[in-house]
Amino acid sequence: MTGGRRAARDPGDRVPEASGERRRARGPIQGGAATGPPAARRYPRPSREELAAAADKILPDLIAPGLDVLFVGINPGLWSAATGWHFGRPGNRFWPALHRGGFTPRQLHPSEQGELLGRGLGITNMVARASARADELTAGELLAGADDLTAKVERYRPRWVAVVGVTAYRIGFARPKAAFGPQPEPLGGARLWVLPNPSGLNAHFTPETLGAAFAELRAATTAG
Repeated sequence: MTGGRRAARDPGDRVPEASGERRRARGPIQGGAATGPPAARRYPRPSREELAAAADKILPDLIAPGLDVLFVGINPGLWSAATGWHFGRPGNRFWPALHRGGFTPRQLHPSEQGELLGRGLGITNMVARASARADELTAGELLAGADDLTAKVERYRPRWVAVVGVTAYRIGFARPKAAFGPQPEPLGGARLWVLPNPSGLNAHFTPETLGAAFAELRAATTAG
């Protein structure tokens, strides 16, 4: 458990208190990519125009039946929607935390996300549409997203579901006192865990403490 590091609110997980009007979805755009590890250098950065056009785009799930862990982000950022890579923005610490936590033998670049399925891992989101910030989502979208996620879990039947962001989980599932770590309630037949948001905005967690939080989940999934 990450009890000593719990906060009343996950700063990287900024979500709304009130509902609003959903924006009209736009069509897909082409490519671009993140920088960082050597693999990233093969790809150009998305242009400002590509990022703007990515708003409201739907990022396909990385999912298959019978996964060991299905990771659940809040919603795709514009960088992820522009590239097609989950947690794709440079500075997002999901991929380093996944490696530090023992889920991958090396740090994967977001463009290598397809390798996760072979390791029994997948990625989806609470809300499918992309936005520049999570606080652009409405509370109603998170509530509807929780229902959609439950149906998805019932369909694909992963062993574990790991929601990456405690504030979104609290709002979407109407559990205002939920904390990080294992949850007492299952989700669609799967065991449920809440992880910190790996966004660079979440200053309460360092790369090391994020990795430790992911390692706690890893230990639980290998224990049975």
